[in-house]
Amino acid sequence: MSTTPFVKSERLQKLPPYLFAEIDRKKKAAIAAGRDVINLGVGDPDRPTPTPIIRSLQQHVENPAFHQYALDQGAPELRESIAAFCKSRYGIDLDPASEILPLIGSKEGIAHLPLAVLNPQEISLVPDPCYPVYRSSSMFAGADVYTMPLERSHGFRPDLAAIPADVLRLARLMFLNFPNNPTGGTADLPYFESVVDLARAHNFVIAQDAAYNEMYFDTPAPSILQVPGAKDVAIEFHSLSKTFNMTGWRVGFAIGGAPLIAALGQVKANTDSGIFTAIQFAAKTALDEYATLTPPIRALYKERRDAFVGAFKKLGWDVPTPEATFYVWIPCPAGYTSTELCSRLLDEANVVTTPGLGFGRTADGYIRAALTVETPRLLEAVDRIGKLSL
Repeated sequence: MSTTPFVKSERLQKLPPYLFAEIDRKKKAAIAAGRDVINLGVGDPDRPTPTPIIRSLQQHVENPAFHQYALDQGAPELRESIAAFCKSRYGIDLDPASEILPLIGSKEGIAHLPLAVLNPQEISLVPDPCYPVYRSSSMFAGADVYTMPLERSHGFRPDLAAIPADVLRLARLMFLNFPNNPTGGTADLPYFESVVDLARAHNFVIAQDAAYNEMYFDTPAPSILQVPGAKDVAIEFHSLSKTFNMTGWRVGFAIGGAPLIAALGQVKANTDSGIFTAIQFAAKTALDEYATLTPPIRALYKERRDAFVGAFKKLGWDVPTPEATFYVWIPCPAGYTSTELCSRLLDEANVVTTPGLGFGRTADGYIRAALTVETPRLLEAVDRIGKLSL
């Protein structure tokens, strides 16, 4: 009996291989071969989740009431803590009942948002380079993607004036990510004000990915919702993953105007059953103790950044010093594509980095390194790279 071979859907066939899965495969192969690999690839904090958060989970996981389905909108106690955090950190007033939505990690919310705001053949404005989910989720929604280059000469911010008028007429969503992964670029309130003005003029939604807002080094990163009237056009995604070393816990939240939050909540109601309630209460503990728990994490990455970038500068490399995130965006030496450079670093120096090409077509002249190993290993990685003839 013959069977018809399985064929993936067209939407999946249009996607490139997921970048980080391929990096992980190559890294594991190198380790399996017994090589001493320094992994500066995927950004996963190397330190454990702070003890008060772990203790909170241990306490709340024993509550039988939390073993049932969670509330779609999230636990009221967590939403109250999110509102208090946003008021203290940003001066934003949020209605916990209608302007806050807990998420199974910010990635989940970002992936679902295009289904709530985009129709087929409308345009999603996506930065390039970018976190790949912005592009793939827009494509899943049937939208066309217009890429906005992030150039060093513009501070790694989209040049709003360069977006064509015919593109703006069809645009219904713009993704932003500040502080930015992978470039480490930042945005200030005046820039956010200009984006909000543009969105109002052309009737599109802004999705600001603020996953690295608490990973700043000198000047605190703003929220786009600090701009007057931004709630009408903007939704902002926050993550506890990097802020509290909680990548595996899968918890974050969206904030914004009630209609946008309700639209995202409607998609989620049809696709998931909420966050395990014990994790929500652990997240509440994290936010309630932000002022104690996060500054040491931030200080650690600043110390690593200074050592790592300083070592590259001693080699004569023109490496921008990131103002935020735990990533360093490294220009490739002349004659190398990002893929070629990453391959050589892995093959000859046993150092794993991420090719810029995986984040977008305009980023092939850079590689990304994550500051997620101890300082001595970071310096060893630079030393190994320095010994190559690049």
